[in-house]
Amino acid sequence: MRIVIAEDSVLLRAGLVTLLAGAGIEVVAEVGDDEGLLRAVERHRPDLALVDVRMPPTHTDEGVRAALALKARWPDVAVLLLSQYVEERYAADLLAGHTGGLGYLLKDRVADVDEFIEALRRVAAGGTALDPEVVAQLLVRRRTSPVRQLTPRETDVLATMAEGRSNSAIAATLGIGGHAVEKHVNNIFAKLGLVPADTDHRRVLAVLRYLERGDRP
Repeated sequence: MRIVIAEDSVLLRAGLVTLLAGAGIEVVAEVGDDEGLLRAVERHRPDLALVDVRMPPTHTDEGVRAALALKARWPDVAVLLLSQYVEERYAADLLAGHTGGLGYLLKDRVADVDEFIEALRRVAAGGTALDPEVVAQLLVRRRTSPVRQLTPRETDVLATMAEGRSNSAIAATLGIGGHAVEKHVNNIFAKLGLVPADTDHRRVLAVLRYLERGDRP
């Protein structure tokens, strides 16, 4: 896997390079701003871009805007955003228009190296990796959404599924059987009026995109 890192903190950037190298992942470029990110992606065409949400000059949403531009120009390049805090509207901007190869994690998650590397590989392969805190906010933001029809257990399954987990991983996480997960998933899609797709990341994004427009006319 070939990765471009866009992070303005020199120390964090160096730490990420070392961490990824130890996992056998090649960092083809490391930059500190949004313009450098787009140039690096154009030059190297990596498998994935690891992007800080807040970068110079304003340290607000440069990383998100660069990620949106990146996906528009090179849709095959996966993007994993890193943020210090949950910034729900930025996650929603990306999820609204793309159907795979996306991730949004809090920087604290990097501390769990194995899980972080697994998330990188999942996103690079076309899946999703959404931070549980981001998922929680996306699920509750629409008070009139049909998600309110779900039982507490169905809500737990949906939240875990939205993180990018497979049915077997959901079963292990929630401590329930595989058949129970399948039943809950079928109930979720029935209540939300959604038809399951063949791949996990597509059905997860379908749910999230539906929730994003849940209370709009």
